[in-house]
Parts: sequence; C-alpha cells; structure tokens
Amino acid sequence: MKKTLFITAGILLLLVFVAGALYFNAEKADQAGQLIEQNQTGLVRDYSPQLGPTAAKVRIVEFLDPACGTCKRFYPFVKDILTTHPEQTHLTLRYAPFHENSDQVVAILYAADKQGKHWEVLEALLASQDDWVANHVVQPERVWPHLAGLGLDLEQLKADMASPAITQQISQDMADVQTLKISKTPEFLVNGKPLPSFGFDQLKGLIDSELASEYR
Repeated sequence: MKKTLFITAGILLLLVFVAGALYFNAEKADQAGQLIEQNQTGLVRDYSPQLGPTAAKVRIVEFLDPACGTCKRFYPFVKDILTTHPEQTHLTLRYAPFHENSDQVVAILYAADKQGKHWEVLEALLASQDDWVANHVVQPERVWPHLAGLGLDLEQLKADMASPAITQQISQDMADVQTLKISKTPEFLVNGKPLPSFGFDQLKGLIDSELASEYR
C-alpha cells in the first residue's frame, strides 16, 4: 500500500513538473513574441543576407554566430527546408557575434557579401569551423586559408572589412540583439514567432504550421 502511494505521489509530482515546464515555456515564448512585435524594425535590416523569394509565405529570421557549433549543425537543416519549399520559404540572417573575435569573421562575411560571395564564404567557414575556433575563441589568422578558391578579391575584402559601413552594420546587429534580448545562437523566428522551445523538431513544426496556415 505504501509503495503504491509512493509511486502515485511520484507520478503526480512528475506531472506537476511537466505542466509547470510547459507553462513556463509558453509564457516565455509569449513574452518574446510581444517584445519582437514591439521592435519589428530591429528584426530585419536592409543589409541582412537573405535567401528565397521576398513574397514567401514563411519568413525565417535566424540569429547566427559563425563561431557557434550549434549554428553549424543547424545550417544543413535550415538549408534543406529552403530547398524543400523553395517558393514558400525565405531566410534572413542576423549576426550575433557572441564568441571572442567572432566580430572579425562577421566583418569578413559582410565584406564577402559586397563581392556577391556571402553564402559561399559562410558555408566554407562553417565547414572548417573546427580549425579556426579553439576553446570557444576565434583564431582570426586561421580563417584566411579557408577563403582560397572562392574567387574573392582578398585585398578588396580586407579594405571593406575595415570600412565604417561594415563597422556600423556589426554595431547595429549587436544593438538589435540587445533590444530583442537574444542571448544565444542560433535563435529562430518564424513569421515573427519564436520557437516554443529549442530544437530541430520545434523549428520544423513551427514552419510546417505556418506553411499550413490559411491566413498568410
């Protein structure tokens, strides 16, 4: 009898914990959604790298740090979604260089964008990330060999990296990150909605829900 009561009490406690966690996540997502709604101008900037049709039904905004290992793991997943729904999905990247020296890599990416090579450089750097990130710190000098063969004018790229325009873009990114209270990467918003909780399935589920919606 006592054993049965103990098991029942344990199950009830577990259910209370699960319900509390679900409520907390829902409340957190709702608060994040309200914050984003109040700061729409800071969600996407005109210089932000974008892929997909501008009239797409589903618009994904990803806050990414090129030195982030989880961002590297998510990138093929996000790319596959865009490939699977090429006419219905659109991706905007916002950079959040949280790792030490990562802002220098973001400067490279913005400079590469001026040469029409942003996505090629991003994919090359994510593929080689283990070589130029050590103990969560970017080793900038180790980045350059991975840019070979991409058709870049490296002298022009270095000049653009140091330009006031790119410095301002990175400063604006970080200001928007702070305003929107983005604290980790990758962070995803789908049609302005944050994920209910973090994960591949949660991202896919929210995208599928928006694709199926009749109101967009």
